[in-house]
Amino acid sequence: MIRASPSTEDEVGATGRVNSRRGSLSEETEDDEGTFQHGERTPLIREGPASDSEQSVPSTRTDDLESQNSHQRTAIFRTWDKKSIWEQGLLRPARYVPAVILGLLLNILDALSYGMILFPLGQPVFESLGTDGISMFYVSCIVSQLVYSLGGSTFRGGVGSEMIEVVPFFHKMAFTIIGRVGENNAKAVVATTILSYSISSVLTGLVFFIMGSCKIGFLIGFFPRHILIGCIGGVGWFLVATGLQVSAKLNGNLEYTLATLKYLVKPDTLFLWLIPLLLAIVLLTIQRWTKHPLLFPMFFFAIPAIFYFFVAVIPDLNVGQLRDNGWIFTVSEAGAPFYHFYELYDFKAVNWKALGATVPAMFALTFFGILHVPINVPALGLSVGEDYVDVDRELRAHGYSNALSGLCGSIQNYLVYSNSLLFIRSGGNSRVAGCMLAIGTFGILVAGPVIVGYIPIMVVGALIFTLGIDLMREALVDPWGKVHRLEYLTILIIVVTMGAYDFVVGILVGIILACVSFVLQTSQVSAIRGTLSGNVASSTVRRHPIQHRFLEDVGQQVYVIKLAGYLFFGTIVGVENRIRVLLDDTFNGQPIRFLVLDLANVHGVDFSAAEAFSRINRVLNGKNVDLVMCGIAVDCEVGRSLSNVGFFDADGVQLFEDLNSALEFCENELLKAFYQQSHTLTQNDGHSEHLGDSPRRLQQREVANATLHDENVVAPTKWQQHEQPLSLILQTFSNLSTKDEKFWSRTAPFFERKEYSAGTVLYNRGDRSDGFYLLEVGILKAEYILPQGQFSELIVAGTTCGELPFFSGTIRTATTTAERRCVAWMLNREKWVDLQKNQPDIAQELLKISLKLTSERMDAVTK
Repeated sequence: MIRASPSTEDEVGATGRVNSRRGSLSEETEDDEGTFQHGERTPLIREGPASDSEQSVPSTRTDDLESQNSHQRTAIFRTWDKKSIWEQGLLRPARYVPAVILGLLLNILDALSYGMILFPLGQPVFESLGTDGISMFYVSCIVSQLVYSLGGSTFRGGVGSEMIEVVPFFHKMAFTIIGRVGENNAKAVVATTILSYSISSVLTGLVFFIMGSCKIGFLIGFFPRHILIGCIGGVGWFLVATGLQVSAKLNGNLEYTLATLKYLVKPDTLFLWLIPLLLAIVLLTIQRWTKHPLLFPMFFFAIPAIFYFFVAVIPDLNVGQLRDNGWIFTVSEAGAPFYHFYELYDFKAVNWKALGATVPAMFALTFFGILHVPINVPALGLSVGEDYVDVDRELRAHGYSNALSGLCGSIQNYLVYSNSLLFIRSGGNSRVAGCMLAIGTFGILVAGPVIVGYIPIMVVGALIFTLGIDLMREALVDPWGKVHRLEYLTILIIVVTMGAYDFVVGILVGIILACVSFVLQTSQVSAIRGTLSGNVASSTVRRHPIQHRFLEDVGQQVYVIKLAGYLFFGTIVGVENRIRVLLDDTFNGQPIRFLVLDLANVHGVDFSAAEAFSRINRVLNGKNVDLVMCGIAVDCEVGRSLSNVGFFDADGVQLFEDLNSALEFCENELLKAFYQQSHTLTQNDGHSEHLGDSPRRLQQREVANATLHDENVVAPTKWQQHEQPLSLILQTFSNLSTKDEKFWSRTAPFFERKEYSAGTVLYNRGDRSDGFYLLEVGILKAEYILPQGQFSELIVAGTTCGELPFFSGTIRTATTTAERRCVAWMLNREKWVDLQKNQPDIAQELLKISLKLTSERMDAVTK
């Protein structure tokens, strides 16, 4: 039975076989007063015949509320008769008795395993406080049960109990106090210890309440799960060690020494702890084959029955002799009344300095306790069909229950997943049943101390061994092969540290190892999400075919690296190494002129990464490579991090809003070199970068020569002897059509010359497409707003504009503006109709060209 976390799939499946006397929580159910509660499937208005007046006169909301309240009051008074009192007051609670009995059995078993070891019984000063620990356990159960059942929790059948994981922290606090006060002052030690227990419960309640009131329970989800698993394993180790202490009657803590081993294997001690250990192993083995919910309680109630059976049939055995030999708890441990632990509170005897020394353990206990609610509550809601679980409400309920428990002199508690599930599915899904469980627990509290004097120690030992082994299995066996090796190593180190050294230190070690593990694992995930070359990734600028040809061949001098995520000292190393490979290993074979870093998907940059960017820029400057940054702004979070190290003040850094603008800048710089080369070819024009024999210069010169001498590329000067617009038509369509001058000369009369000053809007998005443009002079800018995002493209001289909407007869998809003074030749709608009618072959050729142009545009946009 694992109380620290939700049960396994097999356990849930097994408990699901218990017949529930209640319906689904989402359907209409009967509440504790006998009226009907409406669920999500209940119609807001019941079907039934409506009167004419009801149909013709709509009632207001206020009238509806008043009539409903009046109807409910009348219904309640109407049901106050003998029959209703008999059914609701006697018969209905009687149906909850089986579930209440099961809940009481679980509370008794938990008290023997958790409450009995609330104090470190191996210490002489605490050896007689076993029954006081049980009484404190029951008080905590009663307080939490009443808080949950009286409306604090969403779950009407929720069961509250002590959290087993807090026991090691209690022992830590007790040993701290003993170390400060000394064993000789037993009264001060006990008074300080029990007060520290109750104060830690109040502290836990305050933290729970604050988290629930501030609605920050979701923050618990950020805590690494494997750290919690390691802590659970540490608790398992502690329980196994405690099982040895309780069963073998060890004095003090379990010390891992040869003397302790010799004591454990002594003939009169060996069977005291070996039999409980074997019983625990037998139970765990049986649970592998059957998951019946009653197996656990019945097994442990059978042990004392069998024990006393042998005591009765063997004449040489008697209770007194067995008690003296350590098989039964002593009478002195059971002689105190149930309220005896209140007599241990003595504020005059409290050592306040020693109490203050336990504060770190209190916070560690609180921290460990708050991890379970956001895990157990949603899991319980899923198991019982409660779809509307408010975790913040449950946190507040835990705040009330823990604070009240501490004020009542008791300890921490929480909503137990496994016990609640069994209680609900066995018919206890009612707040009345929960209150009955609290009353029954109070009865056991009163009678408990007398019963303890007759309980075989092997029962408690077997309980503790079972829980300890089960928790260690959950921590060390179940995660094997399911978690990363670093995470498993972290779990193992936490378990060993908690078990062999200290619980608080174990949590701190776990948190530190989690941070180290996170850094190591995150560093293995590259921050580089993609790399592109400039001959693949191009801007959306519409360029002349001869420019396209040159940029396609020389575009590999532009190298784009797309980064993503949070850049820190662990991930920036991979980026830096990748850039150094570009500059050292492949630079001569594939020289680059521009390195573009796209940071559009980067969420943040730490100081180490920002410094690394400065280092990268210095290395690039040594190779005469320009660093181009895009996707960020100077005033954004990433930009501010880079500005803090003076990155933007360095030479050679270019910053652009997006990748398209950065690529446009790189292409323009490369085209400058192209036109210089086209005029001078091999002459030195005085510019250091373009005159040397660097790998980039050699490649640009070769590509320029190849482009200018390519017979498939027609130079613009070839058509200069023709008048406009024929010259422009031949230049624009030369690489898109095989038709000659004679063919296109028939098109010239259909185009009309237009002039636009800078800032003139040619058309807006959504306008009717009434023109197809050939741009002779200037630059146009088209801005697109699409569901996928917003982008723009520049249209330079010698290219087309507006062809797709015009020839397809659709509305404009962009707003186009003249960036500077422009001269264009326009084919309007009327001329196009005339062209289709009188020159159908030209019209067909224009349609083919428009499809080719559209294909080129799509390639440019989607790259």
